[in-house]
Amino acid sequence: MELAYYPGCSLHASSQLYDVQCKMVFRNLGIELKEIEDWNCCGATAAAKTDDFLAIALPARNLGIADATGLSEMVIPCSSCYSRTLVSQKRLSCDPGLKDAINEELGHKVEGKIKVSNILEVLMPRATSGEIAGKAHKKLEGLKPACYYGCLLTRFPCDVDVTDDVENPQGMETICKSLGAEPVDWSYKTDCCGASASVNDADQSLILMSRIMKDAVARGANCFVSTCPLCQFNVDAYQEQVAQKYGLEKRLPVYFITELIGISMGFDPVEMQVDRHLTDAMGLLKELKLI
Repeated sequence: MELAYYPGCSLHASSQLYDVQCKMVFRNLGIELKEIEDWNCCGATAAAKTDDFLAIALPARNLGIADATGLSEMVIPCSSCYSRTLVSQKRLSCDPGLKDAINEELGHKVEGKIKVSNILEVLMPRATSGEIAGKAHKKLEGLKPACYYGCLLTRFPCDVDVTDDVENPQGMETICKSLGAEPVDWSYKTDCCGASASVNDADQSLILMSRIMKDAVARGANCFVSTCPLCQFNVDAYQEQVAQKYGLEKRLPVYFITELIGISMGFDPVEMQVDRHLTDAMGLLKELKLI
């Protein structure tokens, strides 16, 4: 099976390990990710804050390239890229004039044929069917993740179809449970980590992250798991700073969902680049004898 694949900027830069893991895990599930050619940045938060037309046009170009592949579905692991692309597709379908104006400048026209999916939409059916568990070599016993979705995966600035519960999504929990982990029930799974404001409003971002971390620890989590590169990076990279400023004693590794699936499948953690996290992510896995 082949899926079109849009990695976005983060997976070719600060979250390159996520790109590596996605390809490893999907290949083991019999899915080849076909990265679309000559893709561009989706605009993420920057375009949406400065230019409404550009916020639609940037992901539209990628949609045109994806439509031209002839594939029926495109998976986008990054929550921000997924949100911007899905919103662009929806806006273009509802505004023929805007679609015509943008298509006039594109080499590959947006046709609206391809289904835009986030990573959980592709993995979830394979978890509920038992396919992912069937590929597992070990159970993730002792792992108690706080599944952190962030604010972008289920909340959109326009009416789009959302496949999970908006306030209490369960996709990652379902996958983790299928692999023998015990996700905790907690209150901050869809709260914002500050996103790019960690650069220009660090104090407010640290406050937001402290609330997320405090609740996860209070609920008995021994790690975080995420699908969003920016959420993962923020909670990973700023965790020591948050802990020192707000008196948190525990440090929790922040895994991508692909890491947990890959560990259960028996992949080499170094090949998956688990050792590249800024908050130690290898120690807990060794402690639980998962690697």
